[in-house]
Amino acid sequence: MTDAVTNPLLAPPSLPYDLPPYGSIAVEHYLPAFHEAFARQRDEIDAITAQTEPATFENTLVALERSGELLGRVSRAFYTVTGADGTPEIQAVEERLAPLMSAHRDAIQLDALLFARIAAVRDQLDELGLDAESRYLVERHHREMSLAGAGLDDAQKQRLTDLNQRLSVLTTTFEKNLLADTNDLAVVFDTSAELDGLSDGELSAAAQAATTRGLDGRYVVSLTLYTGHPYLASLTNRESRRRLLEASRSRAARGNAHDNRAVLRDIVRLRAERAALLGYPSHAAAVLADQTAGSPDAVHDLLRRLAAPAAANARSEQAELQRIADADGIRIEPYDWAFYTEKVRAERYDLDRAALRPWFEAERVLRDGVFFAAEQLYGITIAERHDLQGYHPDVRVFEVHNADGSELGLFLLDLYTRDTKRGGAWMNSIVTQSALRGTAPVVVNNLNVNKPAPGTPTLLTLDEVTTLFHEFGHALHGLFATVTYPHFAGTAVYRDFVEFPSQVNEMWILWPEILSHYARHIDTGEPLPADVVERLHASEAFNQGFATSEYLAASWIDQAWHGLTVDEASTDIDVAAFEAAALADIGLDNPAVPTRYASTYFAHVFSGGYSAGYYSYIWSEVLDADTVEWFRENGGLTRENGDRFRQRLLGVGGSGDPLTAYRDFRGRDAEIQPLLKRRGLAG
Repeated sequence: MTDAVTNPLLAPPSLPYDLPPYGSIAVEHYLPAFHEAFARQRDEIDAITAQTEPATFENTLVALERSGELLGRVSRAFYTVTGADGTPEIQAVEERLAPLMSAHRDAIQLDALLFARIAAVRDQLDELGLDAESRYLVERHHREMSLAGAGLDDAQKQRLTDLNQRLSVLTTTFEKNLLADTNDLAVVFDTSAELDGLSDGELSAAAQAATTRGLDGRYVVSLTLYTGHPYLASLTNRESRRRLLEASRSRAARGNAHDNRAVLRDIVRLRAERAALLGYPSHAAAVLADQTAGSPDAVHDLLRRLAAPAAANARSEQAELQRIADADGIRIEPYDWAFYTEKVRAERYDLDRAALRPWFEAERVLRDGVFFAAEQLYGITIAERHDLQGYHPDVRVFEVHNADGSELGLFLLDLYTRDTKRGGAWMNSIVTQSALRGTAPVVVNNLNVNKPAPGTPTLLTLDEVTTLFHEFGHALHGLFATVTYPHFAGTAVYRDFVEFPSQVNEMWILWPEILSHYARHIDTGEPLPADVVERLHASEAFNQGFATSEYLAASWIDQAWHGLTVDEASTDIDVAAFEAAALADIGLDNPAVPTRYASTYFAHVFSGGYSAGYYSYIWSEVLDADTVEWFRENGGLTRENGDRFRQRLLGVGGSGDPLTAYRDFRGRDAEIQPLLKRRGLAG
């Protein structure tokens, strides 16, 4: 049976904020719930298109927005788990579900009768007297359905549906392969001496990871999603560094059952074919037609403008590293870069970032840093709800209230890495806010911090502190967006705008009144010394040649793959050779500076939502850096500034053009100079 009595996913929400009853949900509940949800929304869409009355905003657009409520609830509950706790059983459901979800989505997006009704409303838009959000809703649905292929003939629609279903399976396969190979390639060390340079907490985490795998007495270091690894900066054993980086770079490219090379070639080919079917020369052109960038040319212009000075800075940094490495009789290799960078940092700034970890205890960073900054800026309050349960025992649930005491939503935190969690860090919505549906937001942040043995405090690196602030910026966007229609809820904005609020939230990490509040020594409670803070500020542009180059390299690889025409993508492409040619083309082919993601483990673009869109981090950073300047010019961490930012930007969600919202907040378009200065690229 799949009724509400036996399937908690089909029962009306009963928990605060409609939080899914994860404690009652079993794996076998998901597929029946999806089948029921598909059927309900299909009936709801059919009821719209079967009407004999002329199309109106209410009977077409509002009805469309009301449809699919169950599907949205089930989908968000399920896909939260697939990324964060993707057991083999969950993966099996996801594989079966992928083509079904794609087919259902296409059935709506390509529905000729529905498209005709939306077009009819759009044709009379100026006569309807709609408010701004409602007008924008009509425009967006019409635009999105047009881009999705609603105007194609029946044969073309069938081919498009076939392509989308095949792509849904391939992207799921890519992620499954990557997770499996990442777990298989976790590096096993026999002795603690091989991990010399790691802190006691890091060593404890490696020992705990080994014990979890049945390797008592040994040490396991799991891999991060990106190419590098935080431990490369600390490990004194060069062979250990080499093993760690080479394991990372070989993921899903070893000729085994988890090899992603054929998978990604098929993804690229089918995306190119789909773009051509929709009338675009490439997948990148199709994607960017509906982003703030507008076209591949605009993206290429920005990336090329930044690549040359970034590469030059990286070469200068490399020369400095080699100067110190010469004393050790070695030539700098990619696995040496982070280690010798810390030596140069220590020499130039008298700064050892690894030694800062005792000041960054995770709980204090969270409560007295991340939460405190938001409380000061926006007046919100955040309190843990021990009575509410997440999808895994490690997940913590917090309730968020507005300054006036009114309920805002729930925030879930899933801090630690595990074998069932995909790499990286991310935010997603479990429930989205909508005035039409009367729902409030429930958002979750996922990180991949190594979990120490029980009783040992979790000490973060500065990079992990940055990630925690960054992801909470996404969470605030999801919590604060206040819209009428579900289509615009939370972070449902253009892909190349979505990183902007999260990057802005990073500014508070070293803001004096925030840093002094959370950066306290784990043993003594003493604040981070003022001279160390000064050196951190002085070193902010340090190693930016490397950081910018590795990021731009990945962005360019993304553009190169997705800029291929159908004919180009249909050839038997050698993945490694293709990457090398792309990096040489933009001048980012320095062997000592590997790309942040190589193609076979580039989950953002081959299994995530960033295909042809990885550039969006640097695109959004133009807005971010300009916004930081505005805060500095206008008094910094004040409620007035927070309210302005919340109301004019975060609160808009996807209900209006994001660049218009930015101009409303800033008073002008963003300028690029603050970004160039931040990354050490200003001439």
